[in-house]
Amino acid sequence: MPIVVENLSHTYMGGGPFRADALKDVSLSIADGEFVGLIGHTGCGKSTLVQHLNGLLKPTAGRVLVDGMDINAKDADRRKVRQMVGLVFQYPEHQLFEETVAKDVAFGPHNLGLDGEEVDRRVKDSLRLVGIDPEEYGPRSPFELSGGQKRRVAIAGVLAMRPKMLVLDEPTAGLDPAAREELLRLIQSLHREAGMTILMVTHNMDDIARVADRIVVMNAGSVVLCGTPREVFSHGPELSAWGLGVPEATQLIAALNAAGWVLPQGLFRLEELADAIAQRAKGGRHD
Repeated sequence: MPIVVENLSHTYMGGGPFRADALKDVSLSIADGEFVGLIGHTGCGKSTLVQHLNGLLKPTAGRVLVDGMDINAKDADRRKVRQMVGLVFQYPEHQLFEETVAKDVAFGPHNLGLDGEEVDRRVKDSLRLVGIDPEEYGPRSPFELSGGQKRRVAIAGVLAMRPKMLVLDEPTAGLDPAAREELLRLIQSLHREAGMTILMVTHNMDDIARVADRIVVMNAGSVVLCGTPREVFSHGPELSAWGLGVPEATQLIAALNAAGWVLPQGLFRLEELADAIAQRAKGGRHD
């Protein structure tokens, strides 16, 4: 289910003294089964863009095509679009409200008018997908869970709608290192094993370097760079000018090369850097 964004612009409070152009002629495409990272400095338009992908916002100009359908056309089925493109907001656990985990995950499917048996099947399947045992945790209050567990339950609620694409806005924000690692592995599993198309918004360059097939960089409401992680992170000076950084591995390579080590450029994963250092140390190729 590909998504195509064509010349998308969005203006808040247009025509008034507080007019703000959040998006400016944005065009991009996301192929079926792709994992795309979306990065950019705070206020660059990332969250505004993702809210257009399932019709939560209407553009000032341009189009969004989901599986070939213009989602803002007069005859577009917005409800169907929101089932196809699942949006997980930042800190989604703040939206948990039911008395049990199972009831919270069931909320969306119930609103689709599904029968009880199908709702129950979706609840159990979705909780298992995020690593939560439905028998153990289903009857419990979501507010008794850890922060990482709450976030996975919130994601399960979106998965229960059976979307073909999952859009995650800062999914690891505020989590401790262990919970963050668990959630990243979950997202990778949804992509690799469940075959979901993923768009992930993040400020963490190390996270996105690990998981994305392709990275889109935004600045001041526009797409300014797009490519593989290796291509994007080779533009260190430009990223710095846009208020962004590079992965920790890339920073370490620069420091080690300055200290006399001869290490290859273009590495951005710590695992790759560790292998390169081991090879160089084994061969004695440093000053």
